[in-house]
Amino acid sequence: MRIFDAATALAFAHAACRGAGAGEATAAALARATVAAELQGKPVVGFLHLVDYLEGFVAGRIARDTAPVITYPAPTMIHVDAGGGIAQLGYDLAFDDLRRRAASLGVAIFSLRNSFTSGELGYYVRRLAEVGLVALAATNGPALAAPPGAKEPVYCTNPIAFAAPVAGGPALVIDQSSTATAYVNVRNYASRGEPLPPGRAVDHEGRETLDAASALRGALLTFGGTRGGNIALMVEVLAAGLSGAHWSLDAPAFDAGARSPGIGLFVLALAPDLLAPDFAARMADQSDALAGRGVHVPNRSGRPPLTEIALSEALCAAIEGYAGGSG
Repeated sequence: MRIFDAATALAFAHAACRGAGAGEATAAALARATVAAELQGKPVVGFLHLVDYLEGFVAGRIARDTAPVITYPAPTMIHVDAGGGIAQLGYDLAFDDLRRRAASLGVAIFSLRNSFTSGELGYYVRRLAEVGLVALAATNGPALAAPPGAKEPVYCTNPIAFAAPVAGGPALVIDQSSTATAYVNVRNYASRGEPLPPGRAVDHEGRETLDAASALRGALLTFGGTRGGNIALMVEVLAAGLSGAHWSLDAPAFDAGARSPGIGLFVLALAPDLLAPDFAARMADQSDALAGRGVHVPNRSGRPPLTEIALSEALCAAIEGYAGGSG
């Protein structure tokens, strides 16, 4: 393993993006999001997922140097067309405006379409919670999951994320998919030749499978059966329906071909202090009360935040190939 501090990891990711052909603004936005995911302890959407972006730049699935188009349909609404680029850049460009509008008007909505995958969804809501806002986010992607009754994938993993500020500590961040596991987890099981836990996926004939390679040719299962399927549908409406992005059924693959998945991202930001001036303090008290009763409260482990990132030599070598311009 190779150990990076945050600054070195940021430079490593940035160099790889530039080497793969990404423009400066795109490379900077994606590098920040990649390192943030790693420092949150989510490596499957950190440098492992960065490789998907690097391959996407080279193959043409991601516009390398596009300028997102930002419009304002209403005082509380921000609409972004990513132009086939990355969602992180569109969000970066609109973030200060989203924060200001939510703080002054009480609520603001960010809606983005026509992008590559959104990466770590918690990244978007966590940033808002860190400036005192409550946030909800949803995103879709190419069809990978089949809810009960479907004979083929109709939704992506369609995650949903939520964040709220907590006085004296890290924000509460909930980030979970509508499926029993994330696609990147299945892909990692397959690369290691390890079996999946039960209830995660079916093969191409719709039979439950523990074989990760068969699952990649089949479909993921929504968690809780139809309940997870209902959440996936809600995410689909918020992320794709409202933004004008591709429905998951219509989205090109994110890991093959030369077309952008063209998916959507939805973020809702709320100013809690306009309703409850002591909101963050109440959140801290409630988190303590729940944890004292044995409840798992996300981001309240008591462990110090990560300051270093460990990457395998094989992953470093793959990324360095792009950083050297071979992409």
